[in-house]
Parts: sequence; C-alpha cells; structure tokens
Amino acid sequence: MRRHLILYGDRLLGRAVKRLIRLLRRADPDRAADFAALVARRFGPLLPAHKIGLANLRAAFPDKDDAWIKQTLKDSWDNLGRVAGEYVHMARIWDFDVDHPNTGRIQTDDVPMFEMLRDDGKPALVFAAHLANWELPAIAAAAHGLPSAVVYRMPNNKAVANEIARIRAPLMGRLIRTRAQAAVEMAAALSVGEHLGMLVDQHFSRGVDVTFFGRRCKANPSIARLARQFDCPVVGVRVIRLPGRKFRIEATGPYELPRGADGKVDVPATTQMITSVVEGWVRENPGQYLWFHRRWR
Repeated sequence: MRRHLILYGDRLLGRAVKRLIRLLRRADPDRAADFAALVARRFGPLLPAHKIGLANLRAAFPDKDDAWIKQTLKDSWDNLGRVAGEYVHMARIWDFDVDHPNTGRIQTDDVPMFEMLRDDGKPALVFAAHLANWELPAIAAAAHGLPSAVVYRMPNNKAVANEIARIRAPLMGRLIRTRAQAAVEMAAALSVGEHLGMLVDQHFSRGVDVTFFGRRCKANPSIARLARQFDCPVVGVRVIRLPGRKFRIEATGPYELPRGADGKVDVPATTQMITSVVEGWVRENPGQYLWFHRRWR
C-alpha cells in the first residue's frame, strides 16, 4: 500500500512539474522568474527546508542578528525561485556576445581565461557552487566552443528528471549523472580533452573532512583526485546576480594546487582549498546562496 502511494505521489509530482514548466515557458524570462520568486518567497518558509536554512545561516554567521538572518533567508528563497523560473528560458537568457561584451544579460571580464582554456589543448577541471543561477557556467562552456562535460545529480522523480535532462541536453554538452560509474565517465571525459564541471558545495558522505564556515563537514574530493591523476588546470567559476536582471560570471585560477612530498596533488589539502574559495564567494553574496541543504552532518 505504501509503495503504491509513493508511486502515485511521484506521478502527481511529475505531472505538476510538467504543467509548471509549460506555464513558465509561456511567459518571458523576466515574468517567469518574478512569478517563481514570488511563489518561493511566499511558500518556501512553510517547508521543512526553511528550518535547515535558518540553522545553517545561524551556524555560518553567529554574529548576525535575527533581522539579518531573516532577510538573507528571504533573499535565498527569492534566488531559488528565480533559478526555477529562469530554468526553462536558459537558451534565451544566455546572450553573451564576445564582440560586444557586457551589453546584455550576461557580463564577464574573463573572456581571455575562457579562450585560454579553449585553446591550450588540455582538459580542465572547473568547480562551481550553488550561487545565483548556478546553471549558467555549464551553458557558457558549451556556447563558446569548449568541449565540456557536466556532472549533475538526477532528481529521484523520473518524470522530473526527464524534463530537466531534456532542457539541459542541448545546452550543456555531455551530461554525467552522479552514480557508481560516474568516476569512470569523468576520467574518460578528461582523457579526450574535455572540460569537466561540477558543483562542489554540498555534503558528500564518502568525502574528505574540510572546514566550511569554521565547522567540519564532508566535501567531494573528485576535483582534487582527478587533478592528481591528470595534472590539468583547475579553475573556479561563480555567478553573481546583478541588478537589472543581469548576471556576472567570474572565473578564478588556474590554481596552484597543494602538493605532497612526492610532487603529486595533495587531495585533502586541495579539497580544503576549493572549499575555502567557495566560502569566500558565499560570504560576498550570502543571499544568493542555496542554504536549504544540510551541509553539516
């Protein structure tokens, strides 16, 4: 009986997501983002994830008062809603023109970095975090000629997963699901010269111990392990949501990675270095971060 109820619930969720995507697609990107942000601000605080966000923010910023915590969490719900509303319009949102930079929605001063990665004949590892619209870096790579692969987590609901994959597939290069054989697929992508991107800021139960906002947690060491194996450039890319419905994309690196006495990349130290970079990004724009994940366990 319980299994049938779960399956029925999954079907209802899948249908609801499909209808929501169709609804958002009828609107232009701005109206879709505004609508989804309104829904997230209104109903997000009623969800269990809101308590997780409160606990996370209080742990990360113990010196901040309740008013700041409340406003930052409201901003975070707003950002999450906008990401959802923008998702179905990603192809329209990405309007960056190399010949006329910083004139559209997408702004960046790091074209030389991207051109270097494209033209150096090497694979590369790119880490990002759940900041602003975190889907944009993957689109940037594919849109501007970088052979790329993106690691992503498949939603548990099959219908939802299929809808998301259908939107991502034409925009983001090779898609690698997080599953048992993902490590082999990631290594294969690098071996043929692709640029491999992944989000690195969530709990990873089989990870290494790092410190994030002064607290111990587990982080995914895949970037560090692959850098040790392939000795290729490691770059960080973040997105900042700007006024006027614009986005700034910033790239940092390539990083000089910590190495052991044998000259090889030190996996725990490199994972901590990456985590510290992400923490710095979050501190700059805490209201644009996804606080609703149990990072510390």
